[in-house]
Amino acid sequence: MTWTLTEANPKNYPRKFLVLLDAVRQYNDNIDNDIPLLWKAFQFAQNAHMGQFRRSGEPYFEHVYNTALILTDLSMDTITLCAALLHDVVEDTAISEEIIAEEFSPTIAFLVKGVTKIGGIKFNSEQEQQAENFRKMLLGVAEDIRVLIIKFADRLHNMRTLGSLPLVKQRRIAIETRDVYAPLAHRLGMYRLKMEMEDLALKYLEPRIFNFLEKKISAKREELEAYINNFTGLIDKKLRENGIEAVIFGRLKHFYSIYNKMKKQNKPFEEIYDVLAIRVIVNTVAECYGSLGYIHQLFKPIPERFRDFIANAKSNGYQSVHSTVIGPGGKLIEIQIRTHEMHKKAEVGIAAHWKYKESKDNDDSLDKHIQWLRDLVDMLKSDSANESDFMETLKIDLFKDEIFVFTPKGDLISLPKGSTALDFAFAVHTEIGLRCIGAKVNAKIVPLNTELSSGDQIEIITSANHSPSYNWLKYVCGNGTMKWDIRPWIFFIRLWERGT
Repeated sequence: MTWTLTEANPKNYPRKFLVLLDAVRQYNDNIDNDIPLLWKAFQFAQNAHMGQFRRSGEPYFEHVYNTALILTDLSMDTITLCAALLHDVVEDTAISEEIIAEEFSPTIAFLVKGVTKIGGIKFNSEQEQQAENFRKMLLGVAEDIRVLIIKFADRLHNMRTLGSLPLVKQRRIAIETRDVYAPLAHRLGMYRLKMEMEDLALKYLEPRIFNFLEKKISAKREELEAYINNFTGLIDKKLRENGIEAVIFGRLKHFYSIYNKMKKQNKPFEEIYDVLAIRVIVNTVAECYGSLGYIHQLFKPIPERFRDFIANAKSNGYQSVHSTVIGPGGKLIEIQIRTHEMHKKAEVGIAAHWKYKESKDNDDSLDKHIQWLRDLVDMLKSDSANESDFMETLKIDLFKDEIFVFTPKGDLISLPKGSTALDFAFAVHTEIGLRCIGAKVNAKIVPLNTELSSGDQIEIITSANHSPSYNWLKYVCGNGTMKWDIRPWIFFIRLWERGT
């Protein structure tokens, strides 16, 4: 098959390509060298999907084009954008992966193939098949995380245009987005995508709730915007008086978050007070803590709602100082203070680690933030891994909330929310877990199944003559659900079964 491609000449570029190009220029000053490749991918995809239409009636090319545009919001490199433009070519046309490799590069062909494979996976089956589907997906993305980032953009645009599909398909895709893709985006620190995915999933899974929240917030929007402007103005004035230049803006928490608060607290919308979030973006870490002090001079903080994720970063790399204060009129306002670099990472997560020039240098920070993924892949390849173990491990890794606790020496340890003193013992070292006979939390002796809270200091009491107790299994399997980090327990159970 022969493709007629227009030579790269600005006079011949259509408006859509210029829009894409302008979006890339916002973050990549060296795009001029890549224009011929990007233009070729644009035309190739346009020609390949010629005559194909989506259910809404729009040309299919609109989907791949918008997928690429979403990726520019994540500041992705040219190779990724080309793969996004081409990501449905192999699946939906007669063009093979080999042709993509020949016309572009093996890397682009690999990314296209990876996205195509993920697209064929449906996450709505029984546990055994579900585990196999996750295996396929994670094995596919472990080699190049850009496969999953492209899939996120593809899924987000599909969610934005879900309304044209039959209700059954809407619900299936929305559930899959809420239960698989949004948690994965969260685990990779991609909060902007995660929040929009969750809101769109709520729109199609709970339309009455979504419409209710939309009407409530719409009715109060003018009042809330005026409140935010007044509140941020007071902070801005205080910081400027003290020599801190900051970018300050406020927003309403996304619908899915508000809905969860209503469910968790069993309260109506009118009684959910912390629906506003303020972000303060400064230049340095020192200014983060300085700003915090000045803000606390203005507004009374709620001590138990303070979190320092700068000193104690989340496992997905997220960093900010969080404080909830009592604002004017008694409203609870969450304030997030971070540097510009932290803000970028908080918005786009792992995508912020990609460099725009090809480099063979190792990116240690990238490896650090996807180490959990590599660990999962190692488990997949293990002969001893089974579907139940894998799904429980994955479920813990994707949906966990973190707490931060301390050893007697002051070392910080991150654990999933709901962890016990026994989980802490295994987290310190497997041998400590296997030999523990008791624990002290904040200097008080407590049972091993005591649930921990952030800020607790834990001391484990061990005995060389002690061996694991069968009753410990009850701590793991309380109420029939695996609640905490299963990996050390798998190890323990296998030891126990062998009688060692």
